[in-house]
Amino acid sequence: MSEIRNAALWESGKLKIEWVIAHMDLLRGIEKRFAEEKPFAGLKIALSVHLEAKTAYLCKVLAAGGAEMYVTGSNALSTQDDVAAALVHDGLNVFAWYNATPEEYESHLENVIKVGPDLIIDDGGDLVNLIHAKYPELLGRVIGGCEETTTGIHRLYSMERAGTLKFPMVTVNDADCKHLFDNRYGTGQSVWDGINRTTNLIVAGKNVVVAGYGWCGKGVAMRAKGLGASVIVTEVDPVRAIEAVMDGFKVMSMNEAAPLGDIFVTVTGCRDVVGPEHLMLMKDGAICCNAGHFDVEVDVASLRKMAVSSFAARNNIEGYRLENGRCIYVLGEGKLVNLACGDGHPAEIMDMSFAIQALSAEYLVKHREEFAGRVTEDGKQKMVFRVPADVDRSVAMQKLRCWGISIDVLTGIQREYLGL
Repeated sequence: MSEIRNAALWESGKLKIEWVIAHMDLLRGIEKRFAEEKPFAGLKIALSVHLEAKTAYLCKVLAAGGAEMYVTGSNALSTQDDVAAALVHDGLNVFAWYNATPEEYESHLENVIKVGPDLIIDDGGDLVNLIHAKYPELLGRVIGGCEETTTGIHRLYSMERAGTLKFPMVTVNDADCKHLFDNRYGTGQSVWDGINRTTNLIVAGKNVVVAGYGWCGKGVAMRAKGLGASVIVTEVDPVRAIEAVMDGFKVMSMNEAAPLGDIFVTVTGCRDVVGPEHLMLMKDGAICCNAGHFDVEVDVASLRKMAVSSFAARNNIEGYRLENGRCIYVLGEGKLVNLACGDGHPAEIMDMSFAIQALSAEYLVKHREEFAGRVTEDGKQKMVFRVPADVDRSVAMQKLRCWGISIDVLTGIQREYLGL
């Protein structure tokens, strides 16, 4: 019961998965315990996350815990067909392939929802929104779910405020062991991996414009600086703008930055961050890419309409010739550059993020009764929850143990002094 591009590719995918397993100590430990305890026995899990090797291992860990897995991707250009084939070869249900059309992508999402999942693991909110919009009859079966990214969390809080979210969701991205490391160090490295392998151009000496100075933006700017770029940050939040200034970066509006930038990276979680007015100001040869979840941060749709011609400049690079004679390049169709043009975050980073995912899913199952009846400050039913602090802390402590690092422990007197 799967829909993938080519089942014969499984051996290549298996090698990729084995490589990341060797570098994901936390998940290996969780897999061993899950295999013994079977916390998901008899449950169906629908998962929509960027379908590459690290995600595949998360799926295998959940399956080891007894789950019947139904898997799809969360971005048309991030699915790796050989990894999908490897999961199918191992008996999991997969509906995904690289470069799916919007209709195919929607169909793949529907295939993992129509089975009637007990748990949902989402990245960006597409599964949660789909089941509420088109399959309300299945809502009563869902114990809850976990959301991987900032964009998805925004959508969850919006649904909670409107009173339309019908099952509890854990905001994995809010965990310290997720956003402090995945968003900053993972995004910082993987974005430049995607840009560099796709363009084969030097970063040193260029003006890099980073739109957004949240944890992802901090990571992208830090790595650009390390590669020798002169970094400009654009922001809408005055506090983050001050942070960027004190971190040594130039801060200005996108209108001011547009004529100066050689490479533009958007990491805001918002839309139309680079719009037509900015594109017309850019220098000839400027490169635009996006590291936010949805492909709306760089307004590629308007760029296509503005262009007098377009052409494939290189694999995963489209050139757009404007009426002023200048050419603007877009990487990976404006989709997530670190996955559309690369392999995503490093395995050691995703080890922490996916450990949080796996343990949060387990927590939902074990504590399902505790989530009922809670209300928000405005009297609506509370449906969005942060990762429990003890889960976050246990992941951090285990990661340190994997590295052979020990830390101090508060004495009783110290705890009393701190009021703990």
